[in-house]
Amino acid sequence: MSSVTSQTTFPNGTLMNGKRGLIMGVANEKSIAWGIAQQLAAQGAQLAFTYQGEALEKRMRPLAQSVGSDLILPCDVTDDLALDAVFAAINQHWGGLDFLVHAIAFSDKNELKGSFVENTTRENFLRTMDISAFSWVACAKRAAPLMSQGGSMITLSYLGAERVLPSYNVMGVAKAALEAATRYIARDLGPSGIRVNAISAGPMRTLALAGIQGGRGLVNTGREWSLMKEDTSMEGIAGCALWLLSDIGRSTTAEIVHVDAGFHVVGVPDGLGEG
Repeated sequence: MSSVTSQTTFPNGTLMNGKRGLIMGVANEKSIAWGIAQQLAAQGAQLAFTYQGEALEKRMRPLAQSVGSDLILPCDVTDDLALDAVFAAINQHWGGLDFLVHAIAFSDKNELKGSFVENTTRENFLRTMDISAFSWVACAKRAAPLMSQGGSMITLSYLGAERVLPSYNVMGVAKAALEAATRYIARDLGPSGIRVNAISAGPMRTLALAGIQGGRGLVNTGREWSLMKEDTSMEGIAGCALWLLSDIGRSTTAEIVHVDAGFHVVGVPDGLGEG
């Protein structure tokens, strides 16, 4: 299997014909953002991508080209001038934007394990919030003026925003901020016909999960405790994104949509504590 081919095959269609969107946060072919990008491309969308650094560019360029994209832009979301340049380039190239996918998060993995109180430094707390939460606000601010005919934006969250999970710590706090920001952005942009939502995806074997101690255990627990007794699927996440970003998602905004086979509603799993 080539590096630009997903393990998932998506059906082709026309739901996104004529729509143009920016995907931010693809790290490699296993990224959730890449699964979403493939689904959107299969439905006719034209895509642009951002990357940060030479290493990610080398991974990103062949992926983007595999879905017919030649608009691949450098972006450091902590740099306002870099963000300005990305959206100016989008406007110059397309003259507008129909959708935005924000899949960006970062924290020092050494501060994700152990005690949140003891291990979280001021420096990493602020950096985590800047990259993982404020960047969503900053991107929405710049994307909105390009959506003169309305549009849709989504970001990616995780259950750690709502519940205490092992080895998530400050990232959980950042995801909680991300979800709150989603609601306020939706409030502000709604009158312009722009819908703003978040997908809270279950654990998957991605580069992000690899940075979390015990990540494999989270995947296994997610499957065993979920209502459907199955792993979170890329098809499910990408399908949810397609719904939210396409016209069939009309009237849906300010939602945090869980795609985790029902894991998020489980209090105590069946059989635990019996006997």
